Amino acid sequence: MPSWRLVSGLCLTFLGSLVALVGVGYAMVGVPDENTAAKSQNNVYYWANGQQMVATGTGANRQNVTIDQIPKAMQNAVISAENKSFYSDSGVDPMGIARALVNMARGGQTQGGSTITQQFVKNTYLSQDQTVTRKFKEMFISIKVGTKLTKPQILQGYLNTSYFGRGAYGIQAAAQTYYGVDAKDLKPSQCAVLAALLKGATYYDPAGNPDIDPSATKDANYKRSHDRWAWILEEMHKDQHLTDAEYQEAVKKYPLPQGRKAIKGMTGQISYLADTAKKYVLAHSSITETQFDQGGFQIYTTFDKDKVNALSAAVQKIQKARLNPKTREKDKYVQFGAASVVPKDGAIVALYGGAGYENNHFTNNADTSGVPVGSTWKPFVLAAAMADGTYKTDGVGVSPLSKYNGDDNLKVRRPDGTYYLNKDNSIFRQRNESEYPWGYITLRKAMEQSINTPFVQLGVDVGMTKVRDMAQASGILPDSMSQNLNPSFAIGTSTPSAIRMADAYATFAASGEHVDPYSVTAVKQDGQELPGFSKPKLTRAMDENVANNVTDVLQNVIQNGTGTNAKALGRAAAGKTGTTDSNKSAWFVGYTQQLSTSVAMFRENPKDAELLSMNGTAGVPSIHGGDIPTSVWTEYMKSALKGKNDPGFPDATKIGQIADELGMPSPTPSPSITPSETPSETPSATPSETFTSPSPSPTETCQFAWNCSTDGGDTGSTSGTTSSPTATETTGQGNTRGNANGGGNLFGGSSG
Repeated sequence: MPSWRLVSGLCLTFLGSLVALVGVGYAMVGVPDENTAAKSQNNVYYWANGQQMVATGTGANRQNVTIDQIPKAMQNAVISAENKSFYSDSGVDPMGIARALVNMARGGQTQGGSTITQQFVKNTYLSQDQTVTRKFKEMFISIKVGTKLTKPQILQGYLNTSYFGRGAYGIQAAAQTYYGVDAKDLKPSQCAVLAALLKGATYYDPAGNPDIDPSATKDANYKRSHDRWAWILEEMHKDQHLTDAEYQEAVKKYPLPQGRKAIKGMTGQISYLADTAKKYVLAHSSITETQFDQGGFQIYTTFDKDKVNALSAAVQKIQKARLNPKTREKDKYVQFGAASVVPKDGAIVALYGGAGYENNHFTNNADTSGVPVGSTWKPFVLAAAMADGTYKTDGVGVSPLSKYNGDDNLKVRRPDGTYYLNKDNSIFRQRNESEYPWGYITLRKAMEQSINTPFVQLGVDVGMTKVRDMAQASGILPDSMSQNLNPSFAIGTSTPSAIRMADAYATFAASGEHVDPYSVTAVKQDGQELPGFSKPKLTRAMDENVANNVTDVLQNVIQNGTGTNAKALGRAAAGKTGTTDSNKSAWFVGYTQQLSTSVAMFRENPKDAELLSMNGTAGVPSIHGGDIPTSVWTEYMKSALKGKNDPGFPDATKIGQIADELGMPSPTPSPSITPSETPSETPSATPSETFTSPSPSPTETCQFAWNCSTDGGDTGSTSGTTSSPTATETTGQGNTRGNANGGGNLFGGSSG
């Protein structure tokens, strides 16, 4: 046993060493200077070719002010909200530091200082280190700050170095950004709103930040901001920082901040490119939004300047030719979103996010949810059927030559033979846009003419979970898919972004291999490359022949179906049109082997972001995916692929077994019928109720004899739209942007 002298000696030595260590640490650290902290840097973004795209950051939006220029109400708002004992404490919260150190020791994230002094110290550190060493350093500095600076100096430093969101550092920049006034002119009610932002600008800016976090919607943020504003004013009143009369005046009305404004350099598509790259950086690193906005990063992107300009020019050209919001009411509030992705790579080379920040459009239409994709979802149903078969085929894949009933107003049968019911227990009937009596037609023909009823029944026969899994494997995010796997899930009630739709179709273009979309290739700080930005891995999403057969079917959509406007591209291409209930959105997603591009078009109420009908837009009864969206796609792809070779697509070989829908009658002879040369909204002929394999259409271009043998002669042309007989016009689709889960009474719908 060691003697008590030895134990005592060791303890004294340890304590002495600890005291010495603390003393050295205390002596070595300096007191932070808010003027030094204000020297924040720009973030510099680069095009894919290495040329500078834009330099933007906080340096130009930061200006220190003295404590006498900061209203007492602002000073007291942060004290009441964050550190009531500010004027009496030592500036360090020992228990808070202990909790942070224990959390870090367990592998958790660091926690911020709980006193205003500690937060001021933390604000002056621009490095990304999240270590125990840094926490001790902050503690030493906080202790020294408490002895070297006066409380007003500390409070001044804190308010000059705090981040208030929208790129605004410090109270002067925040006052100008949110209320258009100098800090000294802020009213107590406004001060409470700005103090609320310090809890987290992403979630407390009433303008919303759904591009950073889908939960930070405008409505949700407004409620959070309003509630904390009211609470801060109440605390200020309790702490006797506001008299009764001042409090009653301040709580009369919530002082809504001004809307967002474009900052230097963030105009046109640049704003959306930088937004997309910033989101990617935050999602793939430990860098926080506050740290990122402090600047000093070099972000190397995948964006191709020529393709970005070409996509923007295509939207503007078609917009100018077809829309006139000055003279036509239904042309107002029309929005476009588009994205272009490289198959087998995942690089986002171009996107169109909207009219630009300078036009007060701050939502990135290329990377937001809430716009149902309609019939562009059907290829996932077909891919799942070819990969997994139906409940009738015991896992054997289904051939695209299988026939399903394409008539309108059909009852949808469950695998057990019963029918789906409406809420009132009446039998649910799936609708097409037209009452045209297609009869039993091949899935290939149903895709060509975008008929709903075959794909709704096929989705049920395959199983909607398998359809969902196929879409997810192709690149669609689960959160953007409708959570209600009812029959209409098969025809596009989900709301993925334009980026994700382009990426998912790139999986078909790449013969079933998928790569997650990415927009950043490297991030540097102080000349050092940061980890986390290696190229996403290529994975097998589906069998090669499944993907190639989907491509074969989608080539036929362009050659003979609802996507014939894309034939003007003049090279091998595949794609699918999509339109939703009440004509609230229209899509075209198409691809070559080199490039996959999606284009979405919709109308949006600027007050609440609710989707509006496009019936009457562009002076036509309704807008379909094969119309304006396809025209934009074709215009862009012509430019983007100019001078490139035309490799076509890999050959598709016969796949699966012919598994006709339950109830299909035995074939009987019927006369051959020649369809109209191009698809139209009104069918040009009425086929017999049942028919066998007529002669191929004169306009049908068949790549394989086995495709032509049974698929050429179905006639007529239509797009489909679905709705429950008892459902509202908006059934099944999110009424508001950002709602990825759909809605409605029972089943939703889409059309071609």
